[in-house]
Amino acid sequence: QVQLLESGGGLVQAGGSLRLSCAASGSGFSLNAMGWYRQAPGKQRELVASISRAGSTSYVDSVKGRFTISRDNAKNTVYLQMSSLKPEDTAVYYCNADVVSSSAGHYRSWGQGTQVTVSS
Repeated sequence: QVQLLESGGGLVQAGGSLRLSCAASGSGFSLNAMGWYRQAPGKQRELVASISRAGSTSYVDSVKGRFTISRDNAKNTVYLQMSSLKPEDTAVYYCNADVVSSSAGHYRSWGQGTQVTVSS
């Protein structure tokens, strides 16, 4: 099974920036679409940004112009650059990947989550 390991979360003041990374590890796999989700306390998990293998991106309206998703296919890594952070961006951020595995077929993999806290 492919494992996704996130890093880069933390505490930042409003207006600040953070960069999240998510690296996939394992063997015999390729990654199609990848994305970042977030879940704030008492709220449903929402898709923040996604990126296709070819690099096409999409964003939820609330982060457009502030967040940028990118990926390095050679490193099996996806990034989320977050700028102009707001307290309402506070959440646990999860990485997600659409995996094509030579042994396990096609499935979605999730990271363990990384906490982002934005103070006002």
